[in-house]
Amino acid sequence: MRAEATVAVRGIASRLGNKVVAYCCLAGAVLLWGTSFMATKTAMAAFAPMAVIWLRMGLASLMVFVLMRKIPRPAYRKGDWKILLLLCLMQPCLYFLLEGYAISLTTSAQAGMISSIVPLLVIVGAWAILKERLSVRNGVGLALSIAGVIWLSLSGAPDESAPNPVLGNLLEVGAMVAAAVYMVVMKRLSTRYSTWWLTGMQCVAGAIFFLPGMFLQPLPAVADIPVEAWLAVLYLGLFVTLGAFGLYNMAMTFMPAGRAAVAINMVSPVALVSGWLFLGEAMTPMQLAACALVGVGVIVGGRN
Repeated sequence: MRAEATVAVRGIASRLGNKVVAYCCLAGAVLLWGTSFMATKTAMAAFAPMAVIWLRMGLASLMVFVLMRKIPRPAYRKGDWKILLLLCLMQPCLYFLLEGYAISLTTSAQAGMISSIVPLLVIVGAWAILKERLSVRNGVGLALSIAGVIWLSLSGAPDESAPNPVLGNLLEVGAMVAAAVYMVVMKRLSTRYSTWWLTGMQCVAGAIFFLPGMFLQPLPAVADIPVEAWLAVLYLGLFVTLGAFGLYNMAMTFMPAGRAAVAINMVSPVALVSGWLFLGEAMTPMQLAACALVGVGVIVGGRN
């Protein structure tokens, strides 16, 4: 009897530990993703969109090669190459291609707001492919967070740094569709593949895919590139590209894909606040209230 109780206690502790790890990973991914819009906008003040994407992929790939020996080998099965190819096509190839140009046409805050549609897309995909189900509480949390993001969009002020926000926002929507497909596919692969191996593979694939884009537009002279642009590229390559996706992929190994995706709604408020703090993008009291609503939705939707 005592032995059974001990096993039960250990099982509960293990589940609680996994849940804590999952939420910590999600929090780190959200913080990195939310600030990535601001960093990308800063980098694009000196570099062309394709140059920014290739530089961040190249830096992340270098880090992957440094850490290669510590990454577990995958349990490859015949035919997995098709799923791995789809994964890389969606993320990073299509995602960064669309988002790179989107951020050059709209504000970092608006691009961050649009990222809130990912949970809804992931939930539909997880229901169709992974047969996942969400509780009523998850649905309410999702509805609240989506409502908060719509409120954010409606209360946003026009910004001079957005030359074509309509086209930019449409491209960002396309990027979010690619991201949602990637997340569903990643959840399926994460049962047999190390999340860090998959993340590293994506970085290397992205560096190869975006290499030709480096030659489409001439690079500026090194002396003309401001320090903040270099710092933004380093941040994107060494922290966001490798860290955010690695942390999110790890979180999905401990929870359903749909529930993990709900946390992405917090990317919008983080993007809004970072754009306001570092780029001077407009932020109103109504937007602050909308951020709070998004946060409540994520807290409610993330519970069982």
